[in-house]
Amino acid sequence: MLYTAYELQRSWFNAASTWASIGAEMLNNPALPFGYGAGGSVMASALEVFAHASAPYGKPAFDIETVEVDGASHPVTEAIVLHKPFGNLLRFTHTGLPKDAPRLLIVAPMSGHFATLLRGTVARMLERCEVYVTDWADARMVPLSAGEFDLDDYIDYLVEFFEHIGPGAHALAVCQPSVPTFAATAIMAEDKHPCRPLTLTMMGGPVDTREAPTSVNDLAMQRPIEWFRHTVIATVPLQYPGAGRRVYPGFLQLAGFMSMNLGNHMLSHYHMFKHLVAGDGESADATKAFYDEYRAVCDLNAAYYLQTVEEVFQKHSLPKGEFVHRGRRVDLGKIKDTALLAVEGERDDISGIGQTKAALHLTTGLPDAKKKYHLAPEVGHYGIFNGSKWRGQIAPVLEDWIARHDQARLKVVA
Repeated sequence: MLYTAYELQRSWFNAASTWASIGAEMLNNPALPFGYGAGGSVMASALEVFAHASAPYGKPAFDIETVEVDGASHPVTEAIVLHKPFGNLLRFTHTGLPKDAPRLLIVAPMSGHFATLLRGTVARMLERCEVYVTDWADARMVPLSAGEFDLDDYIDYLVEFFEHIGPGAHALAVCQPSVPTFAATAIMAEDKHPCRPLTLTMMGGPVDTREAPTSVNDLAMQRPIEWFRHTVIATVPLQYPGAGRRVYPGFLQLAGFMSMNLGNHMLSHYHMFKHLVAGDGESADATKAFYDEYRAVCDLNAAYYLQTVEEVFQKHSLPKGEFVHRGRRVDLGKIKDTALLAVEGERDDISGIGQTKAALHLTTGLPDAKKKYHLAPEVGHYGIFNGSKWRGQIAPVLEDWIARHDQARLKVVA
């Protein structure tokens, strides 16, 4: 009933958004007299804000057509190189990359948003690296015949992605995937897998949520897992390919994130309204572009979501040494040659300071020379991987870390 009620409400808002958009266009049309009055601009701006806020959002495109490197612009090629039911492996390259450029797997969060949330991350790292991205599927679009998907499957996918890319690759896990990518690295290290990553960078990841717990962590700890199972899990309606699949709906995830900073979101829309009234379309478009991406959400398979809540946020299985994959305990001490970089934001209100850094203490078999910590000053959660501070302050640290350890690979190849 929850999903059905949402779909009904969404259909109503779709109609309201369309009418509001038509109204705004009429008031802004110079050939019509409606918008010439004192309140015409205000009314048109209000309708435009409402139309944008209530519009439906599908899966965005990465839309990275060119990349600029050292003053030269190069066309970008995007391709699906491996197709899986719950996620594809994408590859981004450009004509300016040397043949021996580092290969970087960016593991996107499977947390309600599409991988395109990392568009800025991909574009920046593409300047010097051949970039691969985990493009996770919307669970409501995956038929029941494809089976289930949980944390074990997530780790299996990552191992398969590393195998497809080949030996000598690097990995970047942004937020939520820090835990499964860390676990996959440990499993591959214990197996002496030739395709284990040379470096693993974890940014704003909940490796040990006992460190500086945030409101997100508190919510997970305040309720038993059965509460999540019976309260936030819904069944996909008949109109979708994944009809009958049990999921954690993206619209609930979005509602949760919006409620955490509701005042800031309301203020952003108020500022957008003022920009429109003042005729500052460029500033208004920047806000629209952010929310076009932020409000595009996808569903998570229930088994994966519930296992993540229980193992990562409630039991803290990985830092306690109790995390199990396919019946096998994951030993982080087996990581002996994958260099680790932990990046945190000083103002991160989702993954608190110390939660990602904990990874450096847990890898007891890794030399200190292969560990590095970077605290980004005055940076929030999304600023870690997007925006001017990511591009100018954090990405260079990551590039240097990759380049330093990639030299060893090139020497071996030579």
